[in-house]
Amino acid sequence: MKKADLGIGLYILSAFIFLIIPIPSILLDVMLAVNISLALIVLFNALFVKEVLDMAFYPTLLLLTTIFRISLNVSSTKLILMTGEPGNVVTTFGNFVGGGNLIIGFIVFIILILIQFLVINKGSERVAEVTARFTLDAMPGKQMAIDADLNTGAINDKEAKLRREKIQEEANFFGSMDGAVKYVKGDAAAGLIITIINIVGGIAMGVLMGGLEITDALQKYTILTIGDGLVSQIPSLLISLATGILVTKASKSADFGTTLVSQLFGIPKVMYIVGGVIAFLGITTPLNTILFLALGLVFVITGVVISNHIHEAEIESSTERDDVDADEIRRPENVVSLLQVDPIELEFGYGVIPLADVNQGGDLLDRVVMIRRQVALELGCVVPIIRLRDNIQLNPNQYIIKIKGIQISEGEILFNHYMAMNPGFVEEEITGIKTFEPSFHLPAIWITENQRERAESLGYTVVDPPSVIATHLTEVIRKHIAELLTRQDVQNLINNLKETNPSLIEELVPKLLGLGEIQKVLQNLLGEGISIRDLLTIFECLADHAATTRDTDILTEYVRQSLKRAISSKYFPANETTSVVTVDPAIEQEIMNSVKQTEQGAYLTLDPEKTKKIVKAIEMETEKLEKMGKSSIIITSPIVRMYFKKLTENYFKDLIVISYNEVDSNVELQSIGMVTA
Repeated sequence: MKKADLGIGLYILSAFIFLIIPIPSILLDVMLAVNISLALIVLFNALFVKEVLDMAFYPTLLLLTTIFRISLNVSSTKLILMTGEPGNVVTTFGNFVGGGNLIIGFIVFIILILIQFLVINKGSERVAEVTARFTLDAMPGKQMAIDADLNTGAINDKEAKLRREKIQEEANFFGSMDGAVKYVKGDAAAGLIITIINIVGGIAMGVLMGGLEITDALQKYTILTIGDGLVSQIPSLLISLATGILVTKASKSADFGTTLVSQLFGIPKVMYIVGGVIAFLGITTPLNTILFLALGLVFVITGVVISNHIHEAEIESSTERDDVDADEIRRPENVVSLLQVDPIELEFGYGVIPLADVNQGGDLLDRVVMIRRQVALELGCVVPIIRLRDNIQLNPNQYIIKIKGIQISEGEILFNHYMAMNPGFVEEEITGIKTFEPSFHLPAIWITENQRERAESLGYTVVDPPSVIATHLTEVIRKHIAELLTRQDVQNLINNLKETNPSLIEELVPKLLGLGEIQKVLQNLLGEGISIRDLLTIFECLADHAATTRDTDILTEYVRQSLKRAISSKYFPANETTSVVTVDPAIEQEIMNSVKQTEQGAYLTLDPEKTKKIVKAIEMETEKLEKMGKSSIIITSPIVRMYFKKLTENYFKDLIVISYNEVDSNVELQSIGMVTA
């Protein structure tokens, strides 16, 4: 057991022992001195701590100090009533602090109780309640601000995680403080009740059992009781003050002393005015002239000193800025910072800025967060941070999307307009500014807010400008997610899987496959829109077949076959017959005969004229599917699938090529044509 744990345990245990077992007066003196010391430690910690979370266990500390203080109160009560000798500390507080006078001591005690109960505790309770409510209400906004900073690249994932944890800790702390303040309030009330009981009980004990006159018993036991009350209420007052300081700190990370002095004595004009008023009162009223003139002079001199310090600080700051500017001019350009390339960038003209500015009601940042979550759920990989920045070189309503610093796509939006698209069954057209939807290049029109309801009633699909940009960005990310998957991303995926399946990872990496080979397989899957979210199935399949081949293309085919349920659910709706195109076995044989194997992998040596005929045949057959409103899906033999895909990917970007082994047994297919040449 650690020494700190042992100490806390003894502290709590001693409180319960003191409640039950009578203790000698010398031990009571020691414990009362310790109690006062702990109260001072708590007070000055609360005063000078830079951040309230540095005392995150303060609510628990309040409970422990309260029960310990009450136990000492009970022990001193036993000694007062049983022996009339509660020890040096209680007697000294009763005689010295109370002046040895019954009335003075009682008045001082009542004043302490009133200050603690009505002033400090009441205010601390209200502040803690309001702070807890405001802290909880502000949590969603703080979370959104963290997500916005994360998406703009201002912070990384680690810092975002730390900030979220800090927000949660603050909410827990102030929520606990709201209830913990009640401990101190109850302690003050209990102290007053115990004091009254002690006075009545002491008089009764002195008269009935001690043989004292009622006046002597009143004098003796009342002074001892007041001393007992003072020695317990003074530490309680210090703890109450510490609680009030902690919950009223406006700045959560400020040096209290320095900040307080600078705020109170930081304006020379205030010192001059105060000094003049104090001196004026000393001259024009019967007040002590020398005292008030001297005090006024002190304030004026303080104002002069502060003014000189401010002037010197301004000169030093100006000199430092000049030195920094000069160093910046003399310093050679830091070329390394220019080499950084952002994986994904969204640049926009100044007309689009309101959509990205939270202060102007823009929600584009929130939509970017949702894009990352959506892609993670859909494809199973984390999208890199999407950098948003304005570019004055663009047209006001223009935006461009870059992948690794290269422009991939662009679009234009009209602010305060909506994009309306005809899904194909709209009979009556609506007037507007003709345009094209940037994601799929479909014809569309821009309409005003007043036309929105009518367009929707006619059957148009109506979307706002942020949705247009978000959809466009999502489609670009989907198409290029394979090249965005880095080795570090793969390593992170491996680390996550290793937590639940360590034996699988130990078997596969790096004994059977290296990090780069796994990356290539995952990129192959993502390149054809296959989710890698079921990483366990993928890695188990790789572990099964990596011992026989390390060809990433072949391993990809094995993995696809193990994911046939996911592939089938993606392309073949349940309880529905799907129309597809097949490939002539003769064509498949020609393709296989043209495959050449090398150390770098396999490639096709098919005759160009033959390739043209195959492409022409594919175009004819897929047109049939398009006219039916179906996706272009071609079914091939398992051994041919990857070569057929390589043959066609440069001609048909959206062509889906699936092997028979990737189709689930309960899927119903209907061939409407065959690719032949």
